[in-house]
Amino acid sequence: MNQFNASRQPMQAQRPATAPGSTEARKLAEDLMDAMNALLGLIERETELVRAGKVREAMTFESKKQELSRNYVAAVSQLKANQPQLAKSAPELLSTLHRHHDAFRAMLQVNLTVLATAHAVSESVVRGVNAEIQKRNVPNTYTAAGRRAAPGPRHITPLAVSRSL
Repeated sequence: MNQFNASRQPMQAQRPATAPGSTEARKLAEDLMDAMNALLGLIERETELVRAGKVREAMTFESKKQELSRNYVAAVSQLKANQPQLAKSAPELLSTLHRHHDAFRAMLQVNLTVLATAHAVSESVVRGVNAEIQKRNVPNTYTAAGRRAAPGPRHITPLAVSRSL
């Protein structure tokens, strides 16, 4: 479903903030497309790894993902700063960019959904393990009214979790 060429790398050079002509408009659009393509390629790979349960491997993309995100934000900022001029000089280019950006956002939403699901599942597992540990450590006693006694703080065992996977 990737509509972008993920092998293109984003340009990191700063562009002047002057009113873009036709060539400058194309350059701004190419820079944004390059940034979206590079980020999308990485995000798709991360999504595949998380779906396959290879979270540790997916975490290795964190620094590259941050770098590509900064490039994307810089390209979007540059494009927004020149949007009025682009709308006049290259409206068809701007509408093409909007369509590509909509597809890009859809893929980002898929990635965020997969990450949120993985987070919810792992949190549920940790809470379940903690509940089982606490059940085993709490004495089975009742109050004078026949209700189950609530455990005191000395019966609660802390659960330590290593975040390094």
